[in-house]
Amino acid sequence: PLLGGELGLGTIGGVLAANLCGPRRLKAGAARDHILGVAAVSGRGEAFKSGGRVVKNVTGYDLSKLMANSWGTLAVLTDVTFKVLPSAETEVTLALRGLLDDHAAAAMALALGSSAEVSSAAHLPERVAARVAGGSLGNAAATLLRVEGFGPSVAYRIAALKDLLGNAGPLEEISGDISHSVWRAIRDCAPFADGLEKPVWRVSMAPAQGHQMVLALRMQAAADALYDWQGGLIWLRMEHGDPEADLLRGLVRQYGGGHATLVRAAPSHRAAVPVFEPQAPQLAALSARLKAEFDPKNILNPGRMAPAASSATLVTATEGAAL
Repeated sequence: PLLGGELGLGTIGGVLAANLCGPRRLKAGAARDHILGVAAVSGRGEAFKSGGRVVKNVTGYDLSKLMANSWGTLAVLTDVTFKVLPSAETEVTLALRGLLDDHAAAAMALALGSSAEVSSAAHLPERVAARVAGGSLGNAAATLLRVEGFGPSVAYRIAALKDLLGNAGPLEEISGDISHSVWRAIRDCAPFADGLEKPVWRVSMAPAQGHQMVLALRMQAAADALYDWQGGLIWLRMEHGDPEADLLRGLVRQYGGGHATLVRAAPSHRAAVPVFEPQAPQLAALSARLKAEFDPKNILNPGRMAPAASSATLVTATEGAAL
């Protein structure tokens, strides 16, 4: 929906190729952390397999994880095997209301550092919270902490969080379908899925620096923000239509480094702005060699991760494929 498509049209192969993950990544990890094996066809037309169907398998190079975040530029996936986990019996979300971004970051850090085993932590500023789950959160900013597991354990840990954060601000519990819908909306970046072409960025950086970077950005450009992963993942919508790529990426480097990916923009901006974080020369050379080995004629998703005239593909330092 963020890109104007219908809900529910994603594929499990796409999940791995884009290394997708939702708010539960803090506890459960991303797609690459659960892949056990793949069968695929390279750009040479050669079928290959990597990994297997059990957790303990050794087959040489871990090509299964290499496929994560390759965006279909290295091979076409024909079969994927994931390790899966049971759904939690009980889910309760503790919401702190009305916090500013810096206070929300401090509260999330305190909660994640406790023994409450928080599985997800997100902050929705005032203008964003009202656009989540049909407005069920109201207009006040919401700092959300999700606790999952067996019922008695969840009740005990929620009580512990209330004691820990009692002085942070007003608290309320959210459970059942409302809690599910709130976290689905955060996962899908629903507040910015508005059918418009206003640029949307996905920024990954250190949680302690995220809100400071956003504050500095807002001093120079109009932007709405949504924080996930304790503030380590920031969705940004640029309100005036200009991606402000140089400004944003400069601020990300200034505040500790990270990755800024342009997820949505008008076609003219997508053609002019590098969608993925530019690579260091050494990493770009490694990526180009990998691309040449798997897809020497550049027939798989040309131009997806690098200009079509280039054979390079992207391997991000912190989130992407692993050799």
